[in-house]
Amino acid sequence: MEYILYCDESSDKGKKYGDFFGGCLVSSKFLREITDALEHKKTELNLNGEIKWTKVTDNYLSKYLEIMDLFFSYIKDGKIKVRIMFRNINDVPSHPIENASDNKYFKLYYQFIKHAFGLKFMPKQKDPIYIRIYLDQLPDKKEKCAEFKRFLLQMPLTSDFLKSGIKIRETDIAEVRSHEHVLLQCTDIILGAMFFKLNELNTVVPPDSKRRGKRTVAKEKLYNHINALIRDIIPNFNVGISTGNRGYKNPKWESPYRHWLFRSK
Repeated sequence: MEYILYCDESSDKGKKYGDFFGGCLVSSKFLREITDALEHKKTELNLNGEIKWTKVTDNYLSKYLEIMDLFFSYIKDGKIKVRIMFRNINDVPSHPIENASDNKYFKLYYQFIKHAFGLKFMPKQKDPIYIRIYLDQLPDKKEKCAEFKRFLLQMPLTSDFLKSGIKIRETDIAEVRSHEHVLLQCTDIILGAMFFKLNELNTVVPPDSKRRGKRTVAKEKLYNHINALIRDIIPNFNVGISTGNRGYKNPKWESPYRHWLFRSK
């Protein structure tokens, strides 16, 4: 059994929320089916380049809506799991650690990968379960990135995971270019939409204008569409808080879509 985890991150600072991390998890038995369908849809819509949140415009809105419809159909079917993590910028540890901010990005990223998908709660299998981790290119020095990957490699050896049956091989952790992975592109769109809404960028009016720009309006429409797709899976979904158990016996693993408002202990 093999799972592929695509991970992305957004801006660390916003008006109200920052340190956004997002990812999607898919079983290898569904990977080709989903990837081929999404690539075919992109070709059908003449979206020949990389799709991403920053490219959303009024002219392309209808195409992005179709892509999200298809992507969420696989989430609803249980073939893709999506997780989004973020922090309230006013939430800080009561006893700050000196120089902690130097590694904040990697420490939060590690917490996201280790806990957001409930990997340690994955149902036991007779054979080992391998996890491949595809990281959108990391924005730091090679030494720090290599250290981060070593921590991920050792994750199955931590006390939380010893009985999980999960294994990660050194070759299973890689930095990838998002324009070569359509699942990473779709994750970027959802992550960007959440940053946009939670930081109230949908209300921004240019200084030289009395109304919002067309791109802002288009992005708000796309966010609203994504929110409706989430609510079709999780009724009364609240975008700004951690998602509850929602009746799942094993929610962190079973839930098709979850948000995690990360709080410092």
